[in-house]
Amino acid sequence: MSAVSSNDSSTQPLDEVTQFEQLRTTVEQEFEVEDSFVKYNIPTFYVKLRQDSKTAFLRLIKRLDPQGFVPVLRKRNGKTVLQVTQKPPMKPSRPIINIVLFFATLGTMLIAGYFQSQDVVGMVTFAAAIIAILGSHEMGHKIAADKHHVEATYPYFIPGPPPIGTFGAVIQQKSLPPNKDALFDIGSAGPIVGFLVAIAVTIIGLPLSRYAWIPEGSLTLPAPLLFSLIGLAFPPLEAIPPQTTEPVLAILLHPIAFAGWVGMIITVLNLIPVGMFDGGHIARTFFGKRTRSIISYLAIITFLILGLLIWEAFLIWAIIAIFFSSMRHPGPLDDTSKVTTWRKLVALGIAIIFFLSFPFLI
Repeated sequence: MSAVSSNDSSTQPLDEVTQFEQLRTTVEQEFEVEDSFVKYNIPTFYVKLRQDSKTAFLRLIKRLDPQGFVPVLRKRNGKTVLQVTQKPPMKPSRPIINIVLFFATLGTMLIAGYFQSQDVVGMVTFAAAIIAILGSHEMGHKIAADKHHVEATYPYFIPGPPPIGTFGAVIQQKSLPPNKDALFDIGSAGPIVGFLVAIAVTIIGLPLSRYAWIPEGSLTLPAPLLFSLIGLAFPPLEAIPPQTTEPVLAILLHPIAFAGWVGMIITVLNLIPVGMFDGGHIARTFFGKRTRSIISYLAIITFLILGLLIWEAFLIWAIIAIFFSSMRHPGPLDDTSKVTTWRKLVALGIAIIFFLSFPFLI
């Protein structure tokens, strides 16, 4: 059955009617169309899903791309709705911006490294370690995006003040993931790769650190569980100095070890399940709107409480999360397909990564 609801076919220009019929023919090559019409100038089709609908939708994307269109598949009011929209214009990337920001951030990282170590070696190794963690994190996103034919830029590094010298790095996605599998891969690849590099950096940095006796109540960094476990397996190589009048034994982190600590903290921050955070992408993959909202609110409230009672930095995290929670997640083009079983297992692994990287105050 074919109908035109917004503009009757008798009053539409002939080329628009012809285009609609061509689009219907293209859609029918991959889906069984129950009804079709134009709604708000958008060709809309009620379709039946079948066992291979996920791959059929991917094929439809390829069929429509040369025509300058992109399909969007959603469940609405018990029906499966496929709409075909014009591909939005895409501004070309300007690599010069990436390059300028990279070198600006490299400069601020070197300054931060020098503040920590007061020597050139510590300055350079700290900057190299942070760039390795952030760069691998963002390139994980970029490689996953390229794998799924999602347009994405190279990383934009963001310079910042000491003690870290950066506010992180981001990539910009210029098109939507084709399905939930792709959305999950893009959201999870960064934290996984960055986490693994942070582990390697920590293993290198902790043996280069040293012990020191400090006064009770001194300001110390909360240690992620995995960071503490690595410290047990790869302790500082220097011997514990004779105890002074100070009662608390601490580890003074080498700049490389501090970079590993920062990498784990960045992993936790990115995995907060809100908005366009990596954790928000993952939550969008598995949960509906109401469940995602509940999870986001619980995460924000938890960090607010932790910030008021335990560590002030959690308050900053909560404020950042509140800001990003206001951004509506567009989801993938195909929002009806199921996520593969192995990706569900990877999601459990990511939950473990979050727990291992969380800064516990002990």
